[in-house]
Amino acid sequence: MSTRPLDAVESLADDLRTWLPAQRWFAAKGREITSVRVERAAPVTDGDPALVHALVLADGERYQLLFGIRAEVPEHLRPAVVGRLDDAYVYEAAQDPDLVAGLLDLLAAGSDAGGLDWRPEPGVALTTGLRARPIGVEQSNSSIVFGEHYILKLYRRPAPGPNRDVDLHRALVRAGSAQVAEPVATVTMAEDAGGTTLGFAQRFLGDAVEGWATATASVRDLLAEADLHAGEVGGDFAGEAERLGAAVARVHVDLATALGTRTVGPAGIAAELVGMHRRLDAVLDDVPGLRADEPALRSAFDAMADLPGMAVQHVHGDLHLGQVLRTAAGWVLIDFEGEPAAAPAERLLPRSPLRDVAGMLRSFDYAALHLLAGEEPDHQRLTRAAEWADRNRAAFCAGYASVGDDPLANPVLLRAFELDKAVYEVGYEHRNRPDWVPIPLAAIRRTPANR
Repeated sequence: MSTRPLDAVESLADDLRTWLPAQRWFAAKGREITSVRVERAAPVTDGDPALVHALVLADGERYQLLFGIRAEVPEHLRPAVVGRLDDAYVYEAAQDPDLVAGLLDLLAAGSDAGGLDWRPEPGVALTTGLRARPIGVEQSNSSIVFGEHYILKLYRRPAPGPNRDVDLHRALVRAGSAQVAEPVATVTMAEDAGGTTLGFAQRFLGDAVEGWATATASVRDLLAEADLHAGEVGGDFAGEAERLGAAVARVHVDLATALGTRTVGPAGIAAELVGMHRRLDAVLDDVPGLRADEPALRSAFDAMADLPGMAVQHVHGDLHLGQVLRTAAGWVLIDFEGEPAAAPAERLLPRSPLRDVAGMLRSFDYAALHLLAGEEPDHQRLTRAAEWADRNRAAFCAGYASVGDDPLANPVLLRAFELDKAVYEVGYEHRNRPDWVPIPLAAIRRTPANR
C-alpha cells in the first residue's frame, strides 16, 4: 500500500458519507451523515488484493469496516466498491470470498495481524483451507461461512467491554446446553484494555433452517387452503412451536444455573416501568395515531406496579423467529447480543425471562399476518391467520411450561411486555415499513379476553 492505512481510509471520508447509509447494518437509516472520522486503520494482509481493518466514527457512532484494495475489481465485486485510492479500488471486503478466506487462517494461528487478537477458543483446533462465502441476509452484522464448518460474525457496531453474545454462549456451553452452537474463536482489539470484541466464530449448523422460514411456510399452506383450520393443513406448525417453547425454557434454565437469578422488588419494577413509558412517549411523538391507545397502554404497564417482585436473570434479549434455527437435533438459539436499540450497558442487565417469551409471541403474530400486510382486508384470510397465531402462541407457552414456569401464570407481566414490544414495533414499522404498522396495532387493540 503506497500510503498509510489511516491516511488511505481518511481520504475516503466523502465516499463513506454516501456509502455507509446504504448498508443494511447502518444504524441511523434515513439520516444524512455530517461527519466521518477514522478511529483506527491497519493492514491485515498485504498484496493485491490487500485487506485493511478500520474503525470509523460516523456522527459519533462507531462502525467496524473491512476494506479490500485491488488494482482491478472483478465484475461481481463492483457493487461493493466504496471509492478510489490512487490507482486502486477500495471495496467492502466482506463480499470478497477469496480475500476473507484468509481470516480463518488468522484465527487458527492465533495471529495478531492488523493489531488484533485472532484467537481460537481453548482446546479448539480449527480446520483451515476452507472456502469462504458471505451471508447476505443479516441486518445488524455481517457473517462469513467457512466450508460447512464455521461461521464468523463481524460486529458492525462493536462496543468496549464485555460482549454478551460471546459470554452467554460460553456460559451455555459450560452448562451443557444443546440449544446453542459451540463457540470456536474470537477477534478482539489487542491494544484495548476494555476487551472490545470485533468478531465471533461458532460451529456452522449446515442442516439448520431459520424459524421464520419454517413458520411462514406453514402460514402460506394455511392461507392457500382458506377453508381449512390451522390444525387441519399438512404444514401445521404447532408441534414445532411447542418444541421451540421447551427449547427456550431450557436455555433460560441453563442460564439461570450458570449465571444465577434474583428477584427485584418495587424499585426494580418501577425502573422497568420508566423505560416502558419513555419508549411509549417516543413512539407517540412519531405516530400520533397511537394516542387513542395511550390510556390502555399506560394502564397495562402500570399494573406491574402492584406486583410484589419480579424474577430476573440473563436472557436472550431479542428473541423472535429469526433468532432460532431448526436442526435435525432440535431448536437452537442464535445471536445473544440483546435488543439492538438498547444501549450496550442496558443489554448487559438481567431481565425477566418473560421478555423473551413476549418477543416470541409477537413474532408468531408477525409470521401469521405479514403476508396480508398492504392487502384489502379479507375477513376469512385474516381469521385464519389470527387462528394460526393463537394456536402457535398457545403451543409455544405449553412447551415452555413443560420445562420452566408457566408464562401464562403471570398475565400482568406478560401482557405488559407484549405491549411494550408492540409499541416498539409500531415505531419501527412507521419508519421502515408503513404497510406493516397494522400488525402491532392489532396486538395493541386486542383485549386480554380476546387473547
